[in-house]
Amino acid sequence: MKKFNKFLSNSIRALSMDAVQKANSGHPGMPMGMADVSTILFKYFLKFNPKNPSWINRDRFVLSAGHGSMLLYSLLYLTGYKSVKLDDIKNFRQINSICAGHPEYIENSGIETTTGPLGQGISNGVGFALAEEILKKKIGKDIINHKTYVIAGDGCLMEGISHEAMSLAGHLKLKNLIMLFDNNSISIDGPTSLAVSDNFKKRFESYNWNYLEINGHNEKEIFKALKKVQNAKKPTVISCKTIIGYGSPNKSGKASSHGSPLGIEEIELARKKLGWNYKPFQVPKNILDAWRKIGQKGEKIEQKWNKSYNKKKNKLNKFFRNDFLNSAINEKKIAIKDYASLASRKSSESIIGSIVKKNNALIGGSADLAGSNNTKTKYHKIIKPGNFDGNYIHYGVREHAMCGIMNGLALHSKLIPYGGTFLIFSDYCKPSIRLAAMMKQQVIYVMTHDSIGLGEDGPTHQPIEQLSGLRSIPNLNVFRPADRLETIECWEQALKSSKTPSILSLTRQNLYPIGNKYSKINKCSFGAYEILRTNKKVKLTILASGSEVNLAMETSHKLAKDNIYSKVISVPCMELFDLQSDRYKNKILNETKIKISIEAGSSDSWKKYLGDFGMAFGIDVYGKSAPYKDIYKYFGLTSSNIVDKLKKLIKN
Repeated sequence: MKKFNKFLSNSIRALSMDAVQKANSGHPGMPMGMADVSTILFKYFLKFNPKNPSWINRDRFVLSAGHGSMLLYSLLYLTGYKSVKLDDIKNFRQINSICAGHPEYIENSGIETTTGPLGQGISNGVGFALAEEILKKKIGKDIINHKTYVIAGDGCLMEGISHEAMSLAGHLKLKNLIMLFDNNSISIDGPTSLAVSDNFKKRFESYNWNYLEINGHNEKEIFKALKKVQNAKKPTVISCKTIIGYGSPNKSGKASSHGSPLGIEEIELARKKLGWNYKPFQVPKNILDAWRKIGQKGEKIEQKWNKSYNKKKNKLNKFFRNDFLNSAINEKKIAIKDYASLASRKSSESIIGSIVKKNNALIGGSADLAGSNNTKTKYHKIIKPGNFDGNYIHYGVREHAMCGIMNGLALHSKLIPYGGTFLIFSDYCKPSIRLAAMMKQQVIYVMTHDSIGLGEDGPTHQPIEQLSGLRSIPNLNVFRPADRLETIECWEQALKSSKTPSILSLTRQNLYPIGNKYSKINKCSFGAYEILRTNKKVKLTILASGSEVNLAMETSHKLAKDNIYSKVISVPCMELFDLQSDRYKNKILNETKIKISIEAGSSDSWKKYLGDFGMAFGIDVYGKSAPYKDIYKYFGLTSSNIVDKLKKLIKN
């Protein structure tokens, strides 16, 4: 049996060698090194059903070391997932092949998340494990009780996000999280000793993780370690000492097997050494049948689970219900009576409270800024170590891990995670935000203190280029509401955008109401709409977002005193506006030749709207430390300055 398991492992090695060679591109070394560990995991421990890849109680298998993607594709094909066929493996790294260079999340495929940027899979794994604990507590362990396995490499552990994510996982005692560390001591440049001398045992123990060390090619040691962690009381890392490119006579244990094809001659030598006497891409029937039986075991496990699920499926469905949303939003709109000035971060807090009262699936949090982001309400309960009967996570000062963990929460089931930080720190979050957009996940980022309006904290905390940078990310909605009503409507859009992550860019300073009245129509859903017109015929279009909409309206009224008539367009979301019909966009933009924009940040993202006769009023340098009204004046963002410049522009 031990020898046959080696044949199972060697089928992974052979497919990986062949696919990388045919593509003339890829990373054969990691799949060859981790083939034994993966074989024992899938054969004896992993709970999965290839016929139902989205079974909610499956174990999650995350390949954080995404460059070794052929390991995952080989396992999916061998165990019988319909998503990956042999022809797909033959087309590894070719256009439209599911076997992409790095794993790309596809729903119901067996590929749990998009990985490749190292360390991201670790944070996703923490999110999966956290979601499992939350649902297990709220629904019942007879319905939700699974493991999350993460394969991570040396590079994953070098990236800083790994520290952030593993520290929080240890604090929360996520006992069903198991990391398989591919400890092969090789990176692209050569041996990891060139850059790393960490004591991994002490490092993980300081995170409050269990730490086990094994020979990653010894079946008994692999099995014993995986058996031991099944009843762990905290997260566990199994350091698997492996040989990269295992089986290659001349390249195993060397960086040359990491990121390049082995070469036809070396592959033939490897086949002989491994005793694999088959043609490229050929897996003999007895070995393929054995793998398929491994895949079939999960069918019976799920069938048994279904007996418990059928008794509680109404409870699970009720937990994820969202039919309350329209009524909750309308109630919140109707409740606005005084229309007093209010910071949009405070407006956001109010709508969060209304949603949380009626919905359990909204899981909040903040990177140690709950009181500043206003993300925590009186309706929240804190998720604590060993107690997951809550809906709010204190992520600590871990912005990057927070966003990566939220991706895992969203991918796990139908949880809707939101997390808060300052907009300036979106720079820490951007890699995870980009992946959420790529994977079409409903993740909501509450990013406050969104301009020089935060004042005295100065240029290190005042976002300038962040809005333009975030708006450049495909499939990401960046909302910048102008008052309380717009904040409610932007939250509504974020909660209805099931395939698009959303950023809510919110103010520290109070905002005066822009004059909207209650309507069942969500005007923010158009992305841009007319809020003010000083005459039937206008000569100027003023575009603005967020805190600058009031400034635009003040400017418009001053111009009207000099018989220069204009219309003001509130632009809470450029991305939604760009999706509108040409007729609607022409109505907004092309009524006047002269168009200006006003926003307390980089002007780059506005230029596409302004045309040849436009002018952008923004800030394309770093801010200043001073009271916010003084800073606005310093940078010329006052109605008087804008009016003066516009008069000159119009005369010319």
